[in-house]
Amino acid sequence: MSFDRSKVPHWRPGYRFQYEPAQKGHVLLYPEGMIKLNDSAALIGGLIDAERDVAAIIAELDAQFPGVPELADDIEQFMEVARAQHWIELA
Repeated sequence: MSFDRSKVPHWRPGYRFQYEPAQKGHVLLYPEGMIKLNDSAALIGGLIDAERDVAAIIAELDAQFPGVPELADDIEQFMEVARAQHWIELA
């Protein structure tokens, strides 16, 4: 089964993506704690706005980083992990 790039990701209620100076990076805050995101996850997370679909996020990052092999696969993989961890919902 292939990933549906027409789905629009949004952070689940109670989850907030933000830059955290003390962590020197982007984090995902939620009621029970915080997840520090790596640079790649932060770039993807910064584009999750409940308006762009996955295809638009892929296109945006492909424009910023042309020629990166497997870019789309990496973004799809992040979406799958984020959904499995209940950070996002795909509508």
